Amino acid sequence: MTQLLRRIYQHLPASSRSAAATMRGVYLRSWRYGRDTERLVDAALGREHWSARQWKDWQEERLAFVLHRAATKVPYYREYWAGRKRNGGRTSWQYLENWPILEKQALRENLAAFVADDCERKKMFLDQTSGTTGTPLKIWQRRETVRAWYALFEARARRWHGVSWKDRWAILGGQPIISLDQRRPPFWVWNAAMNQLYISTFHLKPEFIPYILDALRRYKITHLVGYTAALNVLAEHIVMLGRRDLNMKVVVTNAEPVYDYQRSRIAEAFQCPVRETYGMAEIVAAATECEHGTLHLWPEAGWLEVLEKDQPAPAGTAGELICTSLFNTDMPLIRYAVGDRMRMPAEAVQCPCGRSLPVVAAIEGRTNDVLIARDGRKIFWLNPTFYGLPIREAQIVQESRERVKVFYAPSPEFTADSAGTIINRLRSEMGKIEVTLTPVDHIPREANGKFRAIVCKVNTAKAAN
Repeated sequence: MTQLLRRIYQHLPASSRSAAATMRGVYLRSWRYGRDTERLVDAALGREHWSARQWKDWQEERLAFVLHRAATKVPYYREYWAGRKRNGGRTSWQYLENWPILEKQALRENLAAFVADDCERKKMFLDQTSGTTGTPLKIWQRRETVRAWYALFEARARRWHGVSWKDRWAILGGQPIISLDQRRPPFWVWNAAMNQLYISTFHLKPEFIPYILDALRRYKITHLVGYTAALNVLAEHIVMLGRRDLNMKVVVTNAEPVYDYQRSRIAEAFQCPVRETYGMAEIVAAATECEHGTLHLWPEAGWLEVLEKDQPAPAGTAGELICTSLFNTDMPLIRYAVGDRMRMPAEAVQCPCGRSLPVVAAIEGRTNDVLIARDGRKIFWLNPTFYGLPIREAQIVQESRERVKVFYAPSPEFTADSAGTIINRLRSEMGKIEVTLTPVDHIPREANGKFRAIVCKVNTAKAAN
């Protein structure tokens, strides 16, 4: 949407904005869902009980196909291997370990060159990342790919928990659905084509939230999807207001990790389970949480490597997540550094849910979400800093190796002891550092509606030396 069209849209009456959202919803529904959706959902649910051998055979066969297609049909990779041959290289593209790591910057600079020759981009669906860590990425997919992907989400994020995309649901997102200057409700639009109430995360302010809560009840919403921090803000106010009329079937988080204090608060407020999801627009990896609280990978999405210093990380140890597309074979990304760190279990885990999908021990944050201890160590895993504390949200900003600022939105129960706990926990991880605590009403959001939980202003490259 151009800036002019956006301004025109945002000045429409509320009913007209919802009508425009519904028209957009008709378009999206035609791409995401069709007569084959239920068949695809049933197939996805059926694969969840494959044996480990079946999954291994399927992935290896798919990987061989993807590598051949990338090396022969995708301009970027075809030129890469031609260049290696011209320079005397003899390694074969048939083996994944011979391929280079693909960084996001190389992808951004050559986007169209990653689409296979036999595809017409103008006939494909264009998706874009939100651009949290840089320039947004553009991802092209065929209709068949889009529908198969949404069938996977339907199966493993909704059907596992007794809901469907046909139910009334709400999403808290960062799209500019209304003007940022708007001070009167509605702070949402109703997309009738997809039974979706879209709520602006930019308007989660104390004076606006009661209107949003009333809208959830009025539209008879059955389940919520949204950024964890945004859901937590709503939950905080529900608890403070003592409302018990907003019970959902499930709350599904996306785009951000879920801290224990957020999970318990959201579950209390909406009187339902909270289920975490993991994924990205590039659709090279994904995971969803089952009814037993286990995070299960989707093997169909990608071939995953967990590396530490370019070598496989030992089981039970976190490393950089490197992914190879198995799903979107028309824009295959080979050994793509998604920017996240993952830890797999030290031993094989059989979840009580009975599904054979692999289990993830933890997503330990983005590789750029890192703090530097006084002794130079990189610290990725900071969830325990805020465990059990009465805060709504928080952001850690590291100014230097010796100085860290914490911006936090406190709940009424926050005390001097709570503040001391934060300081002590940070010092136990980072050494004897200066910690400044600053209370705020809320953490400012970026253009995509999210905020960065960790901001490191220390040169990490120098810190490693």
